[in-house]
Amino acid sequence: MTHEEQHAQGSGDEPRDEVPAAGPEAGASGPAPQGEDLTVDDILGAEQSSEAAEADGEAAGSDNPYLDDLRRLTAEYANYRKRTEANAVIEKQRATAVAVSALLPVLDDLDRAEQHGDLEEGTAFATIAQKIRGSLERLGLEAYGEKGEPFDPQIHEAIAQVPVPGTEQDTVLDVIERGYRIGDVELRPAKVAVAVGADG
Repeated sequence: MTHEEQHAQGSGDEPRDEVPAAGPEAGASGPAPQGEDLTVDDILGAEQSSEAAEADGEAAGSDNPYLDDLRRLTAEYANYRKRTEANAVIEKQRATAVAVSALLPVLDDLDRAEQHGDLEEGTAFATIAQKIRGSLERLGLEAYGEKGEPFDPQIHEAIAQVPVPGTEQDTVLDVIERGYRIGDVELRPAKVAVAVGADG
């Protein structure tokens, strides 16, 4: 074996220097993980930029014609639903009024019987009258027209006018027939005699 061959073989047995791998333990001179170099000012600046971007997005959205159309359609639908519900209530009241109107003469007879003392408490007739009135009230029937209240041509129908000295305001002197309504539906006005001021 020549000297050159021995040198080449000997150089293969010698340990070679290895380059240390870069890693988290490479030393202080190695790159720091991302985020450790951020300062408080950097973080606050990023948050302010994010808020500004959101504000710009909202401002741009307010000029969006599609959003304006959506808001308009939503408002129109809400108004339509309210009108539909109100109309349904009125129609129900009108239907009930048609059925109840046929019983108004019966109520008039009960009022006359009561004025004449025929509805004595505890009698069968009085019990029946109470049940009839209660049933109609549960359907929403409301009676109006009382002696002594101010005369209102919107709800009263003047059958007679009676001059009464000292009367300064037209007043219901007597109720000939009660008025009735169901909700906003008027079945009939109250027929009344009106006390008016006497001349001289």
